[in-house]
Amino acid sequence: METAKLIGMAIAAGLGVLGPAIGVGMIGSRAMEAIGRNPEASDKVVSNMILAIVFAEALGILALVVSFIIKFV
Repeated sequence: METAKLIGMAIAAGLGVLGPAIGVGMIGSRAMEAIGRNPEASDKVVSNMILAIVFAEALGILALVVSFIIKFV
């Protein structure tokens, strides 16, 4: 039973963090592209980029919390 919990924790943490990592990369690349095309709007782009990254990272943290719940419950 303990091995199944560890495997479940690993899958939840691994897949749960993989998605936000890809999302943050895509957000950053698109923001840099937008700033390159329109440098005057860089302030707005950066603030929206940071907000989007925070939401993506929140999902990663949620996945880690779920993985710890799987392990300890």
